[in-house]
Amino acid sequence: MDTPPTADHRICFFGDSMTQGTADPQCRGWVGRVCEAARVRGIDVTCFNLGVRGDTSRDVRQRWEAECAVRFTVPCATHVLFSFGANDMTLQDGALRVGYDESVANLQAMVVAARQRHAVLVVGPSPVNEPEQDERIVALCRRYEASAQQLQLPYLPIVRTLMSNQRWRGDVAASDGCHPGALGYELMASLVQRWPAWWFADNAA
Repeated sequence: MDTPPTADHRICFFGDSMTQGTADPQCRGWVGRVCEAARVRGIDVTCFNLGVRGDTSRDVRQRWEAECAVRFTVPCATHVLFSFGANDMTLQDGALRVGYDESVANLQAMVVAARQRHAVLVVGPSPVNEPEQDERIVALCRRYEASAQQLQLPYLPIVRTLMSNQRWRGDVAASDGCHPGALGYELMASLVQRWPAWWFADNAA
């Protein structure tokens, strides 16, 4: 028997290396962990991790619609989660890879288009353990959050929480110096799972 559309949840996660789960020795990242938690609760979730190392908001904007199209091919409950921005704030030849205004515009364009067909959430960018870049990420996060409020879109700002978490910082330092290991991704997953807007939050019925 076919799974009823309302019970078949398919999620495309778009982002960068933090979405992909780079440096996680378990190869699960935070995306794998939150989807595993949902399945443990008996929720039929199909997880498409579409994080790409090095991707900026510009890169994600160019590819997200085509990648959704080949994954949402049957009747189901479709979900899209965006999480990017750290690579936008990387300096390349002395300039940001993607400036603040364009980065916000990219987020807005993706969200507006995606919401016409799918449930949409945004998780803010993570710190990368480089002080100057992290401050730029914090500034971008503020702009993302303000834009999300205007769009009445659930947005989870995680950068300051992680920057001030000694367990996170220690795990990144013990890993590759930029990405966390298993502990750090567990911390990220816990922030998402406790977020009331997350479709399968720990406190959800």
